[in-house]
Amino acid sequence: MITVWHYLVVAAVLFGIGLVGFLTRRNMITMFLCAEMMLQGVAINFAAFARYHGNLHGQVFVLFIVAVAACEAGIALALFLMLYRRAKTLDVSSWQELREVGVPPTVDTESLPPVPAEPADPQLSPAGRKPAPTAEETVRV
Repeated sequence: MITVWHYLVVAAVLFGIGLVGFLTRRNMITMFLCAEMMLQGVAINFAAFARYHGNLHGQVFVLFIVAVAACEAGIALALFLMLYRRAKTLDVSSWQELREVGVPPTVDTESLPPVPAEPADPQLSPAGRKPAPTAEETVRV
């Protein structure tokens, strides 16, 4: 039989993996996904305790968490796209100019690799000679 402790262990593992991922990664998308994983661990706790106590209060909180997570995902995707268009990277250490006034910049112990130059668009080779214009085309010109 599955008890409330089983749910709590799964939720704690989810929260722990999300916390470790959030603290060790530098990519914004990975950090966002780890934060969502922590949020889902909390949602499992709410649902487990709601079932354990026999009321629906925790499940209502889970519905709000899922709704907020969906809205947050849309806003985060738009933010990531705009930040990537501006600097061509999603590394959080390259966004030092977004900090508050008076807060000293965070210095990384390892330097970032250089941003590779974007390759030029491919050029198609010509398929042959251009055909001679027809009589109708020469009349229009």
